[in-house]
Parts: sequence; structure tokens; C-alpha cells
Amino acid sequence: MRKKLLLLLVLFLVIPSGFAQLNVVSFEQIDSLQHIEKRNVIVFIHTDWCQFCHAMENTTFKNENIIKELNTAFYFIAFNAEEKRTITFNNATFKFKSTGNTSGIHELAMQLGTINKQLNYPALCVLNSENEIIFQDNNYIKPKEFKLLLEKLKE
Repeated sequence: MRKKLLLLLVLFLVIPSGFAQLNVVSFEQIDSLQHIEKRNVIVFIHTDWCQFCHAMENTTFKNENIIKELNTAFYFIAFNAEEKRTITFNNATFKFKSTGNTSGIHELAMQLGTINKQLNYPALCVLNSENEIIFQDNNYIKPKEFKLLLEKLKE
């Protein structure tokens, strides 16, 4: 039994899965990454309970062409709007703000995802290499539409 498990583990590690892996970075890494190579930053703001967020994660962000494009031309951050840790980004500190006993929202999610005084999920925020917002959207974006968006952002 132990040999079979070991063999399965070795096969899993040696045989490529055929699926591209999306490179996800943190807000804290962006500054040093921008010093290495200037790129736009795609911030995907989501929650655990949002069905459209999960749908986008399972379609748009699983698309091999999109993964390849994101990995080569952008920095990608997947950010849970209910993240409880304090984040330092762009020379500012952002914290989780409780709105009830078990609910709340992160200040950084509000800062980046609010459109017309509302934050709806999923939210997409694109920052330029100077961390300025250049695009925001708060809808499910299908793979074809997202691919077009990435092409326009590269221009």
C-alpha cells in the first residue's frame, strides 16, 4: 500500500498535468516586482460566498490563453474582500473593518473595487505600474471578453 502511494506521488510530480498555472502575487510583492519589470496589475476582488466570483474563477481564470497572457504581461492578485490581515500597499496601511459579528470588508477592497459608491462582486481593478487605477468593472467577465480586455490593456 505504501509503495502504491509513493508511486502515485512520484507520477503526480513527474507527469505534467497539461494545465497552465496562474501566477498569483500579493500586494506586498508588487513594489519589488515593478522594480524588476513594469507591468499593469490585475486585481480580482472576490468573496467566498459570491457565486459569480466562483464562476469567474472556474472559467475565465482557468482559460489557458488567459493564464498565459496574465503570466507574461501582467501581475495578478486574487484578493478576498473579507481578508482579515492588515495589508501595506502603495505606502498606506489597509485593515479589515467589521460590519457585524461575523461580517466585514477590507479597506483595500473598498478602495480598489468601489464604483459609483458601491462595491459589487466580482470586482476587477487594473492598476498601472504606478499603482493608479486605470480600469474598474464589477461584473462576471467571460473568457472571450476578458481576453479582449487584456489585449486593450497591453496597448
